[in-house]
Amino acid sequence: MAITKNRKLRPMSRRAVEVQESPIRKLIPYSDAAKKRGIHVYHLNIGQPDIETPPEFWNAVKNYSSRVLAYGHSQGQASYLKVLSDYYKRNNLDIEPENIIVTTGGSEAIVFAFLLIAEPGDNVIVFEPFYTNYNGFATQAGIHFVPVETRAETGFHLPPREVIEDAIDSRTRGIMICNPNNPTGTLFTKDEVGMIVDIARERELFVLSDEVYREFVFEGEHVSPFNFPDVDDFAIMMDSISKRFSACGARIGNLVTRNRDLLAAAVKFGQARLCSPSLEQAGAEAVYSLGKEYFDKIIGEYKRRRDVVYEGLMDIEGTVCMKASGAFYAMARLPISSAEDFAKFMLADFSVDNKTVMVAPGPGFYATPGRGVDECRIAYVLNTDDLKDAMRILKSGVEAFNSR
Repeated sequence: MAITKNRKLRPMSRRAVEVQESPIRKLIPYSDAAKKRGIHVYHLNIGQPDIETPPEFWNAVKNYSSRVLAYGHSQGQASYLKVLSDYYKRNNLDIEPENIIVTTGGSEAIVFAFLLIAEPGDNVIVFEPFYTNYNGFATQAGIHFVPVETRAETGFHLPPREVIEDAIDSRTRGIMICNPNNPTGTLFTKDEVGMIVDIARERELFVLSDEVYREFVFEGEHVSPFNFPDVDDFAIMMDSISKRFSACGARIGNLVTRNRDLLAAAVKFGQARLCSPSLEQAGAEAVYSLGKEYFDKIIGEYKRRRDVVYEGLMDIEGTVCMKASGAFYAMARLPISSAEDFAKFMLADFSVDNKTVMVAPGPGFYATPGRGVDECRIAYVLNTDDLKDAMRILKSGVEAFNSR
């Protein structure tokens, strides 16, 4: 059928226009161009672990019993729900299989959570900087964020209670935390999490808790809203195997709530997309057999990487960065005028020994315009030798950027 020239196109939805481009992935063309020029790029921009996915995952997929890859249950395979419940109980969380729905990645769990608690136009309190894709999920759900600032000088810990309560208005439906935190690496204390629980209880709000980095704790102890009593009506957890077992491409996450009405509604959302991946659930079920020895090994490795990155950042005069206590990220305020321009400069105009570094610019982790302009997130997902080299190059890059 012929297309008329200059035909006026039908407008897209506001959602389609307003959904945010990934501030991390939008720099990929610069990275690809650098590689075409023969430059080796150290990817510190994305939380993709280089640690091998456990062989238990691959063996379970390889030995999948059925010869037909059929639809699974919308809530998740019963055997996997039981495995998840047992895992949470080993972590002192009283979660039963009927409190869980398996999702297509932690991303779907977050979208489900927003859809469960809020009408279009409602809002959720978030602490910035926050995981950048929360923005896109909120836009898809038609909700708004009310950002509450945390600061590098205080290690991005939560502000006083009155600051949080001042951000609540008549359309606030929930408070969202990520603990340990992406992008800052901050581990919130029991008092901080308890404060959020108390505010939510008193103000009749939901608590949304992103806990995908639960095991990645270097100092201190992870605390969940589910560690507190009387949270059944308003606590929702979002989780995933992506980082825990270095299985980002498997797209297996889950949502947890002891609120039966919320869980039933989430299952209806799940029915609309039929099921989450059946084959990958079998792999996920197998890796949850791994215990303390597995986690001790990988946490020790990430702690060594954390120390290399922190020491490298402290070697850059003028940098503000607190040593991360969890996850595998550092959010650093660098002595630069623009993180966006710096990230592009490193890929397009700078290299040392035909090598450069890719970082994630800070502004993409904020909802408030003008914040994070001199900050970068660094994911320490490479081996220590590569990280030492990358931090050497990053320091030289800061010096070259500022002397242009």
